Amino acid sequence: MSVVEFATEKPYQAVIGPGVLDQLGRYLGAATKVGVLHAPPLSGAAQRAADTVRAAGAEPVLIELPEGESAKTPRVLADTWSALAVAGFTRGDLIVGIGGGATTDLAGFIAATWMRGIRWVSAPTTVLAMVDAGIGGKTGADLPEGKNLIGAFWEPSAVLADTGLLGTLPVGELRAGLGEVIKHGFIADGRTLDLIAASPSEALDPTSPLLTELITRSVQVKARVVSADLRESMSVGDDVGREQLNYGHTLGHAIEAGEHFTRRHGECVGLGMIFAAELAHRTIGLAAEHVDRHRRMLELVGLPTSYRGIGWERARALMARDKKTRGSTLRFVGLRAPGDVTMIVDPPEQALLEAWDALTG
Repeated sequence: MSVVEFATEKPYQAVIGPGVLDQLGRYLGAATKVGVLHAPPLSGAAQRAADTVRAAGAEPVLIELPEGESAKTPRVLADTWSALAVAGFTRGDLIVGIGGGATTDLAGFIAATWMRGIRWVSAPTTVLAMVDAGIGGKTGADLPEGKNLIGAFWEPSAVLADTGLLGTLPVGELRAGLGEVIKHGFIADGRTLDLIAASPSEALDPTSPLLTELITRSVQVKARVVSADLRESMSVGDDVGREQLNYGHTLGHAIEAGEHFTRRHGECVGLGMIFAAELAHRTIGLAAEHVDRHRRMLELVGLPTSYRGIGWERARALMARDKKTRGSTLRFVGLRAPGDVTMIVDPPEQALLEAWDALTG
């Protein structure tokens, strides 16, 4: 078991390892009711959590959500708020989100908005959620016009990343999760890239110590960044704060929205990283060998490295809605070299088109 500290305004821990969901009772505080939000495939884990809550003297209220990104809609938000009202939840009660990133995003936003904010515990069950959506305090939901357009920064009281639950994941989910792990490697932890390159099959084994190490290293990267800049307020010139965690996300989110959230987030981020690397090569001098390494790393774990889908005009329009955009000015997280992060602001249209052609050609 590993413990990573998040030194934010409201400090919390991420506990990583098999069986850690059973520690939930330690984090109930004075709650008399605990809302356990989960998708249908995780009913067993939700029942485990409910038993733990009961044993600690509180009342569990199980709330089943739609699976995946379909949970993050205004309708599901309203239904969940209503369920809490019917159950009599107060400011002293607690929300637990058990599932992938969509579930933890929604659970955190429910907690942030119920009676202007109650405590919550994130229990991510996918690699992607353990290293990204489930751990940093970003919560939210989607609109037809774009991903995560509504949301709040609301840190959990704890993160319980139970790696014993990863064995149920299809290999596609494991691959997608490693897309975010690779992202952390490029922005802040070259050792992660070396570990994956040395043993990609072990990195994809949900029972392997290597995968647990990779998850822990990614959580450590995110903890360092989030502890310094919870609300993405520090990107000035080369001083890139939390926005660096959005490497690959500008185009990645556009692809997700353009394909109606039918493609896995980690795949889209991988494609977005290749686009960002090609753009950095043309604008801020990222060496061609590092662009090539983006493709090699993604190929090693079975992620796509070229794209055929929405067209450029649609992609550009969707990128213009990205939260990093200021007015009509596109902004991208870019690399001068691995670990050397900066912002690419208002890149030339020709460079954008060439980067797109390199991804789609």
